[in-house]
Amino acid sequence: MIGNVKGKVAIVTGAASGLGKGVAEKFAEHGAQVVIADLNLSQAQAVADEIKAKYNTETLAVAMDVTSEEQVNAGVDATVAKFGKVDVLVSNAGIQTIAPIVDFDFGKWKKLLDIHLNGTFLTSKACMQKMIEKKTGGRIIVMGSIHSIEASKNKSAYVAAKHALLGFVRSIAKEGAEHGISSNLIAPGFVLTPLVQKQIPEQAATLGISEDEVVKKVMLGDTVDGEFTTVDDIANTALFLAGFETNALTGQTLLVSHGIGM
Repeated sequence: MIGNVKGKVAIVTGAASGLGKGVAEKFAEHGAQVVIADLNLSQAQAVADEIKAKYNTETLAVAMDVTSEEQVNAGVDATVAKFGKVDVLVSNAGIQTIAPIVDFDFGKWKKLLDIHLNGTFLTSKACMQKMIEKKTGGRIIVMGSIHSIEASKNKSAYVAAKHALLGFVRSIAKEGAEHGISSNLIAPGFVLTPLVQKQIPEQAATLGISEDEVVKKVMLGDTVDGEFTTVDDIANTALFLAGFETNALTGQTLLVSHGIGM
């Protein structure tokens, strides 16, 4: 059965809100045991408790700054201590900074790349080590973006990080194959998460246009239907990839974008 995650253990980073929470809920709905990994432990615990009560499945909340190797390793170790394995990683934690290249603060540049790129490296490394040690194989799913294949003005750090993640996913596919570990990148279009909602006034101010124009022209102008991608669209895609029964799709990127980038 495609999309079968029943009995699997899935770590989702940045899972206390937005896309991460939606993915964790979807996995739990279909029988997975989910680990809510987030900077905000109290919020992560609340989400874990909510999911456990709603879907009658075991959950775990862990504090995880994905840029901290110590916290990442501790969270993955706690997962294996509780569940005995880790089958799926969804590397989702991320931030956004809007600024022209000539005005981009170097500290903010480094922070964004640290979270997106180094965070995905550290969590993938730790999970792959457990998958190899336990001989279980597994799935590494990385939350990329339409900006993994296209560029936008005033998002140079984000575009650079998301492009880099596409290459990293392909590297995992090469190195993970002999251990039964597959990897994929999901490339959402614009989803109305808090991260995207925050961008609307920022883009309007930077570009000197109205917020309505940001939505219609900048965010949705290249879609085929003028529609936002939904959290459920992304969660269903992650479910499909996590439960796919062979390595046939490893290393591939799935655009979930209402036609942007096709």
